[in-house]
Amino acid sequence: MQQLPLGISLKPGISFDSFILGGNAQAVSSLQDCIRGDGESFIFLWGGSGIGKTHLLQSACRQAGDLGQAAAYIPLRQAADLAPAIFEDLDRLGLLCLDDVEQIAGNPAWEQALFNLFNRLMARKARLLVTADRSPAGLGLALPDLASRLSWGLNYRLQPLSEEDRFEGLLKKAAERGLKMPEETARYLLRRCPRDTGTLLDILDRLDRASLAAQHRLTIPFVRTHLGPDFKS
Repeated sequence: MQQLPLGISLKPGISFDSFILGGNAQAVSSLQDCIRGDGESFIFLWGGSGIGKTHLLQSACRQAGDLGQAAAYIPLRQAADLAPAIFEDLDRLGLLCLDDVEQIAGNPAWEQALFNLFNRLMARKARLLVTADRSPAGLGLALPDLASRLSWGLNYRLQPLSEEDRFEGLLKKAAERGLKMPEETARYLLRRCPRDTGTLLDILDRLDRASLAAQHRLTIPFVRTHLGPDFKS
């Protein structure tokens, strides 16, 4: 996996296996097909904050790297710390993941650089995964040709998890870690956790370590003790 400047790296342990699918099974399947070279070479994912866009891009980048492919993840939320020139050599990659493309919308230099990179990647039959908080048509791009390019390939609006999806997903992820989580504890956590899956899984990891160290079941009082006052009723 290619290393990029500014300390950009993947979150440890992130993978498709740790993603709670909910209504997004088709999008995930298409991403995995893309990485294997069996599907579309360009996929655009969009949706609100905390819905799993970053999780999926980093999972894709990690899986491609595990398969020996040259891959890179770039969070364009850091665009203020970057320059459009960062795109110049990325067409050598097999897979490029660009997160939060709305951050460069309306910037002529960035838009032109992305348009040129898109064309080079597609000419080489490389793969490109892009996320944004809006659909391509809603980005307000100044460069019509870029708006057209971002409408190619597959386009998925990621669906938020239902309460039941979150509940079943939490129990499943706890079981995968060898944790026995009572249903009442799971519902207690879900009432108090932010809705984004990444935060929920981070909290589960904290409880996993605490439960192992204390050799204690995940009761509600135990959770209160180890997650602090924000989780007290």
